[in-house]
Amino acid sequence: MNKKRCDWVEGKEDIYIKYHDEEWGIPKYDDAILCEMLVLESFQAGLSWITILKKREFFREAFDNFDLDKIIDYDDVKVQELMENENIIRNKGKIEATIVNAKIFKDIQKEYGSFSDYIWSFTDGKIIKGEYKTKSELSENISKDLKKKGMKYVGPTTIYSYLESIGIIDNHTEDCFMY
Repeated sequence: MNKKRCDWVEGKEDIYIKYHDEEWGIPKYDDAILCEMLVLESFQAGLSWITILKKREFFREAFDNFDLDKIIDYDDVKVQELMENENIIRNKGKIEATIVNAKIFKDIQKEYGSFSDYIWSFTDGKIIKGEYKTKSELSENISKDLKKKGMKYVGPTTIYSYLESIGIIDNHTEDCFMY
């Protein structure tokens, strides 16, 4: 028996279906995963998510498994190395933003105890269900706060998608087996 999924994933590639079934909309609290998803969502801006999913393992390798302590020390040589890596999205602005964002991510961890505590504080730890938007007041507020702290490539639409990816927003449709 086939499982009914959200319409956006029906008939898509296996990697998309696996992401939907095992990650999307499922609450995440581990800072390492929250960091990875923030980096990937920022690189996704202007592109399709399937492009990022297909390059995910290459991103992990290129960005030292999203190890913040390593990323914050990236220099011009490393940026150039990343710019020459044909397996990832070679956008200098997004690469440089990842370095800046890693530093701010660490600052947030120090201030709040964890990035998870910070990001979940916007909903008092509650999951938002069934909005089906591309941005919201919540994503606008978080985007504004992250930008105020100095993060880049964290606009309201990117943050909305991020919130879906980490399960703060659960937009599985009512007829989806994940609902």
